[in-house]
Amino acid sequence: MSGVRLPTDLAGPVELELARAVEEIPGPGALPGGTRYEPKFDGFRACIVRRGDGARIWSRQRKELTDRFPDVVKAAVRQVPDGVVLDGELVILVDGRLSFDALQRRLVTAPAKVRGLIASSPASYVAFDLLSTAGVDLRPQRWTVRRTRLEVLAKGWVPPLQLSPATGDVDEAREWFEVLPGAMGIEGLVCKGAASRYAGGRREWLKVKHRDTREVIVGGVVGPIDRPEVVIAGLYRDGAGGGAGDAGGELVVVGRTTVLTESQSRELAAVLTPAGPGHPWPDEITSYRWGGRDSKKPLTKVEPLVVAEVAADAATQAGQIRHAMRFVRTRPDLTPGDLPAFSAG
Repeated sequence: MSGVRLPTDLAGPVELELARAVEEIPGPGALPGGTRYEPKFDGFRACIVRRGDGARIWSRQRKELTDRFPDVVKAAVRQVPDGVVLDGELVILVDGRLSFDALQRRLVTAPAKVRGLIASSPASYVAFDLLSTAGVDLRPQRWTVRRTRLEVLAKGWVPPLQLSPATGDVDEAREWFEVLPGAMGIEGLVCKGAASRYAGGRREWLKVKHRDTREVIVGGVVGPIDRPEVVIAGLYRDGAGGGAGDAGGELVVVGRTTVLTESQSRELAAVLTPAGPGHPWPDEITSYRWGGRDSKKPLTKVEPLVVAEVAADAATQAGQIRHAMRFVRTRPDLTPGDLPAFSAG
């Protein structure tokens, strides 16, 4: 592809900067040069490399997504100058909310059939960083310099290209953190130092995910029943309670927790009962359901009678909670029949 010459490591695929999770929103002076806050979108992290008469899209995992998002590519060719490299997020809105499921459909649909999805579920690209302009590497520049140049570049954009909001006002950021997850499915905040350089492959940004507590059914655990390590959580498809194999509804896996502390493990072990015949879940569970890479692990099935309170973020896929939940406590005051039905929508 001819055009403006780019540094080799910006021609694609590109190593993107990452973020490490923290539990609290950092203060205004917590990061170099002052903290800047951006919404954390529930989408596919991706960079756009604009060169010559075309554009290519690369995922964070260095996979090319160009043929799955021709609507975004077309917009980039029309609106982004040659020699620009953008960092941002591919997103799809369905009924006003971010839909990771719609994004997944793009990935599993053959490129020849992707155009059929564009009319019903058009994609957008939300840019939050500028790595190159006119072929000049901007990564050594401060965030404030890159952001200013990105804002100038984005002034003439129209959808599906968009500029991510950013603020240095912690009160405004806290308002985003509380309001946007419920309003449109934003996951939380990404926090960056105003004086920081772009460090591909390093976790120098911070991310804070909005977590709500909810109740789930303990359908199984990883580890022995008297020393459970991880909870495999479920809900009944139609909200019906009762034991395993209850005729009223199917027990569906909805997520898993992080590793339990010793005290949490003891609390849970005290109320678990080994599963009898008819438990609907398999003997092994795979972590790839939630983005893990390890192989199958034995599942210790238990009678689905115990309700647990967990803290979970906003990211879901086909009704399942994509990221690990935090176990909070058991809820002896509730039964499975008190919980809402599983919904894949």
